[in-house]
Amino acid sequence: MATPKPYRIESISQIHRMMGLPNPHHPLIGIIDLKDLRDLDTDPGIHAVLFDLYVVSLKRGCDKLMYGQQKYDFDEGLMAFLAPGQILRGEENGVPHQLEGWMLFIHPDFLWNTALSRKMKQYDFFGYSTHEALFLSDKEETIINGIIDTIRQEYQANMDKFSQDVMIAHLDVLFTYAQRFYERQFITRKITNSKLLERVDDMLTNYFRGDDLLEKGLPTVQQIAETLHVSTKYLSSLLKQLTGQTTQQLIHEKLIERAKERLSTTELSVSEIAYELGFEHSQSFSKLFKAKTNQSPLSFRASFN
Repeated sequence: MATPKPYRIESISQIHRMMGLPNPHHPLIGIIDLKDLRDLDTDPGIHAVLFDLYVVSLKRGCDKLMYGQQKYDFDEGLMAFLAPGQILRGEENGVPHQLEGWMLFIHPDFLWNTALSRKMKQYDFFGYSTHEALFLSDKEETIINGIIDTIRQEYQANMDKFSQDVMIAHLDVLFTYAQRFYERQFITRKITNSKLLERVDDMLTNYFRGDDLLEKGLPTVQQIAETLHVSTKYLSSLLKQLTGQTTQQLIHEKLIERAKERLSTTELSVSEIAYELGFEHSQSFSKLFKAKTNQSPLSFRASFN
């Protein structure tokens, strides 16, 4: 049986109609309280929704949510982010009756030709998966809710030439706080994150010492993320915080380690070592090696003679 296509939402007015809410105050930005969804009679045929909007949500009352490979019983705020083109899948058992919080919807046109529009791609959390959501402390949640209340008051008031600039400024602050709180989360959830880092290290070490290089070529960030059941952006953000390097940089680090070992302990040619390490062309290997070590493979080998 074919998987049904996700229901597509292109505007904030469409969201309000679907939820039986009054017309929105603003056509390009809006905030909906989750308590208004508790008794919502949703179409049972809609299992997933594709948004042409930015979506930011804060939930309370999600019980025993999976975070990575761990389950957490928590009562703190849970914040998640979606970029246009991403899909939101519905709750397995419908909307929980105790669910509280809000959802912020932003049409890309609202950000058009602003500095914030150009910054949006820098916020990696818009590419994180649902299980990589942001856990907020009470203090952090108070800060976030204060910003949301200000945005809501602004678009519900009489609009003037400053209204959009004020809301854009508060959105910028909202996303800056989100970035700060995510970095805090990478640090405070040390056990989970350290285990993930160990798995990445072991995976790459085994990969470069096994037969995978000859069979599959160089490992990709996507392959590693899929094996660890995390998104590529979350993995790179986490590793950057823990090690100062992205996933791709760690792959290259392990590659260079293995290359140095082969250059210093074998008499294989540079071309043979390059092939062994998954390169189709030895020139590509030599270029990467020099970029990472400031010397060619032959110069490195000569230093051992």
